[in-house]
Amino acid sequence: MARHEFDADRYAAASTHQTEWGHRLIAELDIAGDEHVLDIGCGDGRLTGQLAQLVPRGRVLGIDASSRMIDAAQSSGARNCEFRVLDAARLDMPGEFDLIFSNAALHWVKDHGRLLRASFDALRPDGVIRFNFAADGNCSHLIGVVRELMADPAHAEGFEAFEWPWFMPAPDEYEALVRAHPFRDARVWGENADRDFPSVEDMVRWIDQPSLVPFLSHLPTAARQPFRDVVVERMIVCAGRDDGTCFETFRRVNVLATK
Repeated sequence: MARHEFDADRYAAASTHQTEWGHRLIAELDIAGDEHVLDIGCGDGRLTGQLAQLVPRGRVLGIDASSRMIDAAQSSGARNCEFRVLDAARLDMPGEFDLIFSNAALHWVKDHGRLLRASFDALRPDGVIRFNFAADGNCSHLIGVVRELMADPAHAEGFEAFEWPWFMPAPDEYEALVRAHPFRDARVWGENADRDFPSVEDMVRWIDQPSLVPFLSHLPTAARQPFRDVVVERMIVCAGRDDGTCFETFRRVNVLATK
């Protein structure tokens, strides 16, 4: 997972939809209460804490590449919950977990072949992975605006060595990746989770955290606010609606597989 640092408080205020998806995923889990669970891309630990409550005789480890997010997560205080700064691409914990969970995070990981190998190895026999992350077609308005602005001569030089931060595969592409590993009962499916932001302000909070973080951090300090302001202006035009709401496409890859 790329080492981007996020503002935990601002992310919490802008991540309503990610939290909603996470609640739904957790509600679907078949949990006995004594499992060892890994939460990849745990962020501020809100969902990790919920997982910990479901396994009172087990334990949960939340990992994230952002030290600021882990600092925020440490305050959750769950007895059976631990947090660690760790890049998911460097996961090396063979045979430790009954469940590996990840919600709205794995599009930040570029090498999913390595991730899936490490996840398979980290599971105990009959262990399960349950992933949900961004798919092809996700955030089409924002990505269109950002790519257009990156190509503008006013900013193009600043992005010459830039590496695109996200991996957003089509579900059938990801299914082929999963089936290249010896999981059994593997299911991969797509989901349309398109969203109306209640207001321009809600959309702008999401643009600022986390969406623009990898782009602004690549620019000189003086260029960051102008770049951000133009993105916001163009997003209001292309995503805004007459009733004051704003529409964005959210497409997901879902994975459920057993070792």
